[in-house]
Amino acid sequence: MIRQFEWRDYDAVTRVWEAAGREVVPRGELEAKLARDPELFLVAETGRRIAGVVMGAYDGRRGWILRLAVHPDHRRQGIATRLVEALEARFVRLGCPRVNLLVLPDNESGLRFWQELGYLPCPDVLCTKPMQGGAVSAG
Repeated sequence: MIRQFEWRDYDAVTRVWEAAGREVVPRGELEAKLARDPELFLVAETGRRIAGVVMGAYDGRRGWILRLAVHPDHRRQGIATRLVEALEARFVRLGCPRVNLLVLPDNESGLRFWQELGYLPCPDVLCTKPMQGGAVSAG
């Protein structure tokens, strides 16, 4: 079952991120994200266990898919695809015209997964700048 994240899921979600080798989003950062678009943070349950997670963001112009992860014990069961499809449906309901995501250049299986879902690689250059004082305390 795919559903919206609830705070009681946080520990289970962090275990999925850790098992999948993803960086854990600290509580403070997640609180700020959920204040904006909580309906775009989804979890996949298998039985009563969180097996997968995806976080989306929408700024009114573009959607972003972030932090897709499936616990290694639950891979190759279509969970990632179902999470993405559910998130895409929510983007459509919001009127989102385009969705972006980032894939590391050496992640061949990840790139293949996204291409199978219709996402096309773009030759854009990612630039990033950490904002001083922009970090939210994890409290």
